[in-house]
Amino acid sequence: MNSAQDSQGKEKMPSANFNCMRILSLEARRAAETAKLIRTYGGEPLVAPAMREISLDSQKPILEFAEALLRGAYDLVIFTTGVGVKALVKTVSEHMDRETFVEALRKVRIAARGPKSSSALRELQIPIAVVAPDPYTWRALMTAMEAKFGSSLSGMNIAVQEYGISNPELLTALAEKSISITRLPVYQWALPEDTEPLREAVIALAHGHVDVVLFMNAGQVMHLFLMADRMGYTDALHEGFRTTVLGSIGPSTTEGLNAYGVAPDYEPTQSKMGFLIKELSERSAELLEKKRAAAALHVPAAAAHCRRQAQGAPDAQPGRHG
Repeated sequence: MNSAQDSQGKEKMPSANFNCMRILSLEARRAAETAKLIRTYGGEPLVAPAMREISLDSQKPILEFAEALLRGAYDLVIFTTGVGVKALVKTVSEHMDRETFVEALRKVRIAARGPKSSSALRELQIPIAVVAPDPYTWRALMTAMEAKFGSSLSGMNIAVQEYGISNPELLTALAEKSISITRLPVYQWALPEDTEPLREAVIALAHGHVDVVLFMNAGQVMHLFLMADRMGYTDALHEGFRTTVLGSIGPSTTEGLNAYGVAPDYEPTQSKMGFLIKELSERSAELLEKKRAAAALHVPAAAAHCRRQAQGAPDAQPGRHG
């Protein structure tokens, strides 16, 4: 019998448990998966997608990169996301022979920021010279490249695949080491088409109707504050964070929070969604009690939420708690 099942074959609740806390997820692509995992650990998921990935207005930078790559213009190409690898190859393949482009990538030095970009590159059988270690930040990537290439890094022409927005710290660090840097944007971040759930999330956070909020990337941070700013809720959002546990998936996301003057309450032992949710289910009660005690606020009991779930009520939207 599976250890996650009881003697009657029913799934058992994991020992780690949110005890019906209200957990806000800002995920879009993995919204359903995140909500299911929150429920598995006894939480009430509030889903408010904060961003979407959209194509660039112009494909010119991508095509110019591809042509330069075929000419041998680059010594090193840095890939920062798996989505970026796939989007780049797809776009180039619409304008030139796919295998010719992929073969050119196989001949140049490649650095990957983390496991997702590494996986996408390996699917294409593209050798990888450097992979940033956990926690997969730009600093970890720089350290790994310096260890691998040493002083030769200073003589390289480097292209950097960007994700959503530029990373000025990485670009500055590279510029100090190399001959030239070429930015390669392949997609951009935008607010979701339906912004109402995100608006409701801002209101719910400002009014203390959320117990835990999960941040999976810096783009979610940026768009949550962008929406709060449009609503005139920036100060209220900061105030709401005083009584809400803030979970950051890792250092890159934490840097995004720090940029808005916010410090997360918890980072998981590994920068993965499953670890963040599981470990917060174990720690959030303690963290929430401390934060609300510091703010001299009463911690609302979760029993009402348990009763509502037991009665089969649908998952509430972020801004619709009483």
